[in-house]
Amino acid sequence: MSDILDETGGCVCLNLRGAARAVTQFYDGILKPSGLKVTQFSVLAAVATEGLASMTTISKTLVMDRTTLTRNLKPLFDRGLVKEGKNGADRRQRQISLTREGQAALSKALPLWEEAQKQFLSGIGYARWQGMLRLLNETIKLSN
Repeated sequence: MSDILDETGGCVCLNLRGAARAVTQFYDGILKPSGLKVTQFSVLAAVATEGLASMTTISKTLVMDRTTLTRNLKPLFDRGLVKEGKNGADRRQRQISLTREGQAALSKALPLWEEAQKQFLSGIGYARWQGMLRLLNETIKLSN
């Protein structure tokens, strides 16, 4: 059995998911005073960037399937941080936008996110992060 563990220890998926969990916990800890988790912050930031955006656009921006996006949007809807906007030409498309409360929550969380980002980059080094970012982008492209 230990042979299997030795072989799978280098598993790309296992290691990327573990790193993602560790980084998520790090950011969540720093964002805690804002009342947002980093996943919620990311969704709010994507919606703010896109303006009135379809679920498809947001899910592509976040490299997230629509089911996961729907699950992540629910608490934001419940808290009144996002709302459905007016439908475009295609009424099947849900359009999402930030509310005033959502903009305020994002504004409150942004300095905390910046602190998390600063601490992380200080620890790993900006140049190393840039190399890692390129590798992550290549990884995303390979999986599509």
